[in-house]
Amino acid sequence: MTPASDIEIARAAQIRPISQIASAVGITEDELSKFGKHKAKISLDLLDRLSAVPDGKLILVTAMTPTPAGEGKTTVTVSIGDGLNRLGKKTVICLREPSLGPCFGMKGGAAGGGHAQVIPMEDINLHFTGDFHAIGLAHNLLSATIDNHLHQGNELQIDSRRITWRRVMDMNDRALRDNLIGLGGPTNGVPRESGFDITAASEIMAILCLAENMHDLKHRLANIVVAQNFKKEYVRARDFNVHGAMTVLLREALQPNLVQTLEGNPAIIHGGPFGNIAHGCNSVLATKMGLKLADFVVTEAGFGSDLGAEKFFNIKCRKSGLYPHLAVLVATIRSLKMQGKVALADLAEENHEAVRKGFRNLKRHIHNLKAFNVPVVVSLNHFTGDRASEIQVFEKLMRELDSPFVINKAWAEGSAGSQPLAELVVESMSEKAATPAFTYPEDLGLWDKIRRIAQEIYGADDIEGDMRLRNHIRRLEEDYGSLPICMAKTQYSFSTDAKLVGAPKKFNVPLREVRLAAGAQFIVVITGNIMTMPGLPKTPSAEVIDIDENGEIVGLF
Repeated sequence: MTPASDIEIARAAQIRPISQIASAVGITEDELSKFGKHKAKISLDLLDRLSAVPDGKLILVTAMTPTPAGEGKTTVTVSIGDGLNRLGKKTVICLREPSLGPCFGMKGGAAGGGHAQVIPMEDINLHFTGDFHAIGLAHNLLSATIDNHLHQGNELQIDSRRITWRRVMDMNDRALRDNLIGLGGPTNGVPRESGFDITAASEIMAILCLAENMHDLKHRLANIVVAQNFKKEYVRARDFNVHGAMTVLLREALQPNLVQTLEGNPAIIHGGPFGNIAHGCNSVLATKMGLKLADFVVTEAGFGSDLGAEKFFNIKCRKSGLYPHLAVLVATIRSLKMQGKVALADLAEENHEAVRKGFRNLKRHIHNLKAFNVPVVVSLNHFTGDRASEIQVFEKLMRELDSPFVINKAWAEGSAGSQPLAELVVESMSEKAATPAFTYPEDLGLWDKIRRIAQEIYGADDIEGDMRLRNHIRRLEEDYGSLPICMAKTQYSFSTDAKLVGAPKKFNVPLREVRLAAGAQFIVVITGNIMTMPGLPKTPSAEVIDIDENGEIVGLF
């Protein structure tokens, strides 16, 4: 019998009214703005009401270097939440919102899988409550304002060659990466080079995820640097006086979203930056709400310890004052084999030696997390096609490493399959949040911050960049030298070469571009050939997504 698909499992679930989910964790009816029966926005007033309530314990979920299909980090995050609730521990999970780009591209949705999902799955993976659209509109309002300013006489004396603010859309479209705009004559504006990024990479997405309240949101939006004038002075969003209108567009989007797991446990889903090209974490507001509402909060960071987790600690934790009590590192047999140099098409074949070789990758991720001073638990996300003999190889390697681990079977069994992981999480967790241990101090120079990430997290020998890039970094150092670094790098390797698998050594990290995100308060460093606007694969997922004669969505996963 063919196993039920994710969407079939989600559709068969007994979904509860969102008011019941809210009430179970102490959210009042007045603090909800409902989107139908099963979704709601949570008012920021909740944080004021619960300000005196002690915070719960925070658990971070990250992963080893993934395959293109992902290793089920969201599935494991959901399963830990369900498992802890099964043990009687009041738990909330905090996730990121899926982007339509990967959903219609290659990776699929981001609502978990099998019997460890958040629902309503179709809504979450598609338009949800419109947060991505609001972010895109606020971003493109600023873009349109800049070009209108040029057209209307350019009072600010903006140098059109030094406009850094692009446009965004929530879809993978490589044709929009670089383009010419303003063509067609004087009535169409001033011709110049520009381009598009995916919405998840927008600085406004990062601002929404890092803002502490509405005032902070507006202040950050005002500080966005969009260009330089002919004197090479920075031009900011506040110079156009549209940051207020941008805040209006984001007013509801700033409120976190409440849904539920298949087992009726609360899930707060808010913000959606990618871990490879942005900071890859859900919103500070969502995490702080969860910590006031529950004894345990389980959150995820995009891709591996070298991407989302590194930024979780060095950006999100540094800016918010949060710090986890434990990190859960997700591994899979297929990822171990891919990191052991098995081709994607051959991952289904039995290969013990590849599991052994790929284990070097997992060890480096464990090492990275321990450097942040947190206890680490490894969870092998079990797939129904996994061979027992390969799992035994993994178990032997983990015992030799003397590191706590467990096999997680939540995809097939729900919380019953994740209960051993939940028990290990409780057993391994420190009583107090760990003492923060960041990769670099704030007062270290920008070039040295980048080098330290490359050497200590990636295992590189050094970083390299041309004179133009070095000069740009020196200029940023004058006004923004204290900001943290947000590295944009392939998720498929510790290096910038996706084909360099395992735990590579003796490589440098080539720096291609540096972008100032003054509103988000970090510096984006683009490495190798990573793109901030992805492209679609040869056969995109969109080709199998459809709606049947009964009006039900099919092909979504």
